[in-house]
Amino acid sequence: MIYSVKTEAFEGPLDLLLHLINRLEIDIYDIPVAKITEQYLGYIHAMKELQLDVASEYLVMAATLLAIKSKMLLPKYEEESYDHEDAYDLEEDPRDELVEKLLEYRAYKNAASEFKELEQDRSLVFTKPPSDLSEYASSAEPEKLELDVTLYDMLGAFQKLLRRKKIQKPITAKIERQEVSIETRMKDIMDFLASSAARKVSFYDLFPLPEKQHIVVTFVSLLELMKLRNIIVEQDTNFSEIYVAAKEGVVAVGS
Repeated sequence: MIYSVKTEAFEGPLDLLLHLINRLEIDIYDIPVAKITEQYLGYIHAMKELQLDVASEYLVMAATLLAIKSKMLLPKYEEESYDHEDAYDLEEDPRDELVEKLLEYRAYKNAASEFKELEQDRSLVFTKPPSDLSEYASSAEPEKLELDVTLYDMLGAFQKLLRRKKIQKPITAKIERQEVSIETRMKDIMDFLASSAARKVSFYDLFPLPEKQHIVVTFVSLLELMKLRNIIVEQDTNFSEIYVAAKEGVVAVGS
């Protein structure tokens, strides 16, 4: 008698059972044990006919299936207070442990399949070690980047200044009205910049007095000096501190 059998590579008895369940389109939560046992034993006999070594774990699973099949065939004892269906529900289903193992194995198998796909995708990516580019590096110091300060940058610095003054403001203070014109404050700023050794001061150093009126007048004076191009306002990087310097050749307002 000639056997024509097609076998597949399985990683264990649970893998074989999952294959049979998928092929026969069986509900994994309601396995027909007799049918699945018949199919499983058919694979075991086919492997023996092909003179393939059958691992002991496959034989253990075959014995487990036969034991479950036997339990399913045994009559179920009923009590007088329950009908047949209620008594069957009270008894533990002998397939529960097998179903739990199959669900767990299927979850791990699906996860392994996803990792395998990721491994294949990663194998298509080729990398190289970083190259030594020191010979192309310039020995000269990089030029300092000076960003153009916009009106929005000045307004942001002004808001930060108000927060600083509010924090440093004493709980009690004596308010004295001081009339300071914008023209006078512009001249004071230019004189302050001219007297500075570095001729470049921080934006916040131009607001020595905590009074709000003096702060507003000073800020408007700075904007007017920027408009007249009498001062240079610089910022090294975004959101860094702003510096103010007198434009070269300008010693007084309007000159």
